[in-house]
Amino acid sequence: MAQDFPLELGSTEFSSLRSKIGLSIEELSTDLGFSVRTLYRWEKGEQKPREAVLKVLKMMAEQKVLGNESDNFTFVDLFAGIGGLRRGFEPLGGKCVFTSEWNDYAKQTYLANYVCDHEIAGDITKIHLENIPKHDLLLAGFPCQPFSIAGVSKKNSLNRPHGFRCEAQGTLFFDVARILEYHRPKAFLLENVKNLVNHDKGKTFKTIHKVLTDELGYHVQYRVIDAQAWVPQHRERIFIVGFRERNNFDFENMILTNLYSRPKMGDIFHPCDGTEAVKENKRFIEPKRGKVLDKYTLSEKLWSYLKQYAEKHKKKGNGFGFGLVGPGDVARTLSARYYKDGSEILVKQNGKSPRRLTPRECSRLMGFDSLKGSKFVIPVSDTQAYKQFGNAVVVPVVGAVAKHIVPWIVTQKVVKKEINSERLVAVG
Repeated sequence: MAQDFPLELGSTEFSSLRSKIGLSIEELSTDLGFSVRTLYRWEKGEQKPREAVLKVLKMMAEQKVLGNESDNFTFVDLFAGIGGLRRGFEPLGGKCVFTSEWNDYAKQTYLANYVCDHEIAGDITKIHLENIPKHDLLLAGFPCQPFSIAGVSKKNSLNRPHGFRCEAQGTLFFDVARILEYHRPKAFLLENVKNLVNHDKGKTFKTIHKVLTDELGYHVQYRVIDAQAWVPQHRERIFIVGFRERNNFDFENMILTNLYSRPKMGDIFHPCDGTEAVKENKRFIEPKRGKVLDKYTLSEKLWSYLKQYAEKHKKKGNGFGFGLVGPGDVARTLSARYYKDGSEILVKQNGKSPRRLTPRECSRLMGFDSLKGSKFVIPVSDTQAYKQFGNAVVVPVVGAVAKHIVPWIVTQKVVKKEINSERLVAVG
């Protein structure tokens, strides 16, 4: 249901659409990821906005016209972890009606941060399809170890199978497929590591794509997105979107944030000046000075080992080694093995060995907390927290993807309701 939005007298197309949506320049700047200064230029007609921006604004305006009923949709959260995918869709009016996660520690964190009116199901391979409620949207960050570069290298060295040949994890995609086949939701969003596209010379992704399109009949698009557009971390992940009904959704039109406004590591560090809330961070900082606790500083022995290890591989021409960051840097990818030595992201310290990030800083780096926030509850040990954040999705990335997807889900829902209402009137 494409809507025509005529220009108001004396306005630009950008300002007219912004007015229809009902957002200020400042609010829209946050949503679109462009500076306030740039938006004012578009508003006044001094500069032409990107075509992709106008398409997104038209979509937002359409959703506004459809009314509040379009804000309601249901979703299931599979391989939920600590709820990163849920965190992106719930603020847009989504209601989670089913959650599946097998790890008890992840469940503990999940339940500490979300209201669940249902029990969290365990092993997805043992879940009966009829026990999963009907839903509009399926979310699944299915296990990525069989497809990741590190996972493949490790399994090759042990002569163990990976991908779809790995019975332990590789076939879990097919549990997603059987749920899609049974419930036929309006849409789905799958997330995985970038290497999924190239795994086994592209055969793995080709199989996944074939199942989703040829066998299940969904209209599928995918995009690899780097999280450093939102957080100070180079983290590339593939997002696969599918719709049951054909529409004009275009993943390439999703706007990434402005290059010059991207955050740096200093934005997520503990300020260490006593201004930070102690209650939520007493596990990580000293109560008076606010300094990061000494337990996060590497021992001289471990630091010496990491330097020797890096030097040995440098001589061999390998890229293995630690990643040292300061306030103005962007970090490497946070991994689930971070608890072991923290080598991929070590924070420089004057006069002593570098330190690991604290779990709170990891929460900010993954977007579960805002850049300076401390609201996400971390009820588990540091070791478990590092594993959980390393396995998670970056929340602002999911939020951006969600804003791009949801209008197409709710539009279909409202259009179908309007058609049915017209039929009832005609019959009456």
